[in-house]
Amino acid sequence: MKKALITAALLLGMAGQALAVGGVADVTVYDRAENRTLPVYYHEGRYYVAGKPGNEYQVNIRNTQPGEILGVIAVDGVNAVSGETANWNQTGYVLSPYTAFGVKGWRKNLQRTAAFFFTELDNSYAARTGRPDHVGVIGVAVFRKKAEPPVGISRRQEYFERKRQAPAAEESAGEWQNKSNDEMAQNSRSDAAAPPASITAPQPAPGGKLGTGHGQSETSVVRHTNFERASSTPDEVITIYYDSYRNLVAQGVIRDNTRLARPNPFPNQFVPDPR
Repeated sequence: MKKALITAALLLGMAGQALAVGGVADVTVYDRAENRTLPVYYHEGRYYVAGKPGNEYQVNIRNTQPGEILGVIAVDGVNAVSGETANWNQTGYVLSPYTAFGVKGWRKNLQRTAAFFFTELDNSYAARTGRPDHVGVIGVAVFRKKAEPPVGISRRQEYFERKRQAPAAEESAGEWQNKSNDEMAQNSRSDAAAPPASITAPQPAPGGKLGTGHGQSETSVVRHTNFERASSTPDEVITIYYDSYRNLVAQGVIRDNTRLARPNPFPNQFVPDPR
């Protein structure tokens, strides 16, 4: 059994009409400052989103399957839960069937996260911890849960004994998934009043490559649970690259129609005097 983190509450109203990326799970990037899902651009086999320097964001993961899944999330090559250099064998978030969760930041403990925000490369969490090589990418490795073998009549007692001895954390995990709308609204209000972290505040990036910073402390309650993966390799790896709008235009990822205007060879009939 591998320990993982189970989401505390469902993500309500994943706003926006932008495309999600993925199949076993859907992944979108939500700009919390502008209250919108960032549009996805497809270019040369890769998916991109344009981030705005200084804006906080979250990574929304939706389970499209009838069974539980585990999502191991990496931002800039760093595991968003453990802070380790990312590897898909590490810990992640467990989602119940057909539910969704918004990962708002770097997990600090079972109650709080430090907000993701777009910032210049040098101020990114990865760069500030000596790991700048993979800044500019979000990854989610998705695992299906191993199916339990059918229980025969001769093993009935063994089955119930095993259930009785199951970890308390696994049995109580559903309490967090069944929070009422009022409780979740209260959590949102408490997030707004959360004390700021003692790290550098979000700073705009003047035009360089974007990374993800380690922002203000926020409430995000989860619990441990057990999750046995059906395979040692992910069922799906979802990859979304990001940079500023300006940089993505320069790279040819985004076609900026305002810059494609064609000059008119005959704008006037006569020759005017020069200024």
